[in-house]
Amino acid sequence: MRKRARRKPASPSAAMDPLKTESYDYTLPPELIATEPADPKDSSRLLVVDRRSGRITHARFRDILDFVPARCAVVYNDTKVIKARLFGRKRSGGKVELLINRPLDARRYNVLIRGRVKPGTYLDFDEALSAEVEALNEDGSRTVRFLFRGEPLSFEALLPHLQRLGRVPLPPYMQREDTQKDETLYQPVFARQEGAVAAPTASLHFTDELFEKLKRRHDTCAVTLHVGAGTFKPVEAETITDHPMHSEYYEIPEQTLRCLDGDREILAIGTTVTRTVEHYVRTGRRFGECDLFLHPLNPPRRVDHLLTNFHLPRSTLIMLVASFLGLERTIKVYNEAIEKRYRFYSYGDAMLIL
Repeated sequence: MRKRARRKPASPSAAMDPLKTESYDYTLPPELIATEPADPKDSSRLLVVDRRSGRITHARFRDILDFVPARCAVVYNDTKVIKARLFGRKRSGGKVELLINRPLDARRYNVLIRGRVKPGTYLDFDEALSAEVEALNEDGSRTVRFLFRGEPLSFEALLPHLQRLGRVPLPPYMQREDTQKDETLYQPVFARQEGAVAAPTASLHFTDELFEKLKRRHDTCAVTLHVGAGTFKPVEAETITDHPMHSEYYEIPEQTLRCLDGDREILAIGTTVTRTVEHYVRTGRRFGECDLFLHPLNPPRRVDHLLTNFHLPRSTLIMLVASFLGLERTIKVYNEAIEKRYRFYSYGDAMLIL
């Protein structure tokens, strides 16, 4: 990812337009981009926003249970990050880097490949695992088949090879290579269903002990949304509603539907949970493709509270935060977080919106 040019800080004003992408811009000092998680994870900072009173409280994540409403049900995403980054060579010569985005069907995958790779090209990752590039897509991604000793691989059959050869797909803004400790740290403690290529970052603050305390105090239930590389795609259109929203596969277990169809308040652990729940509320579908774009003109209907991290400027994620807080308050909160030296992005600090 190219380094973003520094821009003037956004200042809340009556002239800010929630439909304009430039309204969601802000300037972040580079040193506030977290490249390592807090140690321990629940020692990260927590900014709590009370929407009714407007009060902002600065706390530590380990104290989150002091703020979660008593009768609130908590929904989390149990997706698990796979080692989706592969390094290999074209048979015609030259190194390649491939990032799996998502399976398309039983044998084909949408991937991102650095460099020029034409359809018909074969890529070798070791003596047995290879990929055939079948198509170049309009968005620059490729469609490939993975092969083991010449035989196409299903996603389940591919996973052991990724575990053996793949690398943890850290976000590009960290500007460092993954290490062995990222295999644990860039993974929620409640991760179960393999398929994500990016972590649901609000989940990364939980330790096993803190999550167990949460479960003792609150009803908890899981959804699965496999986070794709599209989550990092900036909004490039001038008007946010012209942005082609990326799509990600989701599933909601039957037992979770009882929570979603009830009348208890819901705290979503992360933007991925929010999108999943809100997509279900709008469509009634328990599984499928989620391409819901939440923003101030399309606010949540079912999720009452949100736990999230601090997100990239001009991203669909900061726009989702604004669907809870409104544009002006979102920019005010982000500017205060910068002033208070919070750490941003995937390994950064957290925000709880009540």
